[in-house]
Amino acid sequence: MIALLFGVMYFMMIRPQQKRRREAEQMQSALGVGDEVVTIGGLYGTVTGVEEETVLLEVAPGVQTRYARPAIARVVKRVEVPEAETINEEAEPVKE
Repeated sequence: MIALLFGVMYFMMIRPQQKRRREAEQMQSALGVGDEVVTIGGLYGTVTGVEEETVLLEVAPGVQTRYARPAIARVVKRVEVPEAETINEEAEPVKE
């Protein structure tokens, strides 16, 4: 009976919490310049710099603050990195 209780607690409480923690770590490690984020304190900002353990956020024009990566709660809008454009060799040269 005790083993059954432990099994239920594991699948209902411990496992989902581990999954949320893993997802948060992935999100924090994938932060990039230009991403709009929300901190755990509710502050909205745009990532202007990323270091190993900290993130530099611009919270107002010209106002930058430094936060620890775990302080980022979620990404509001992620900046897409454009794929490398292929050069068409048959294209006409640009006339100036």
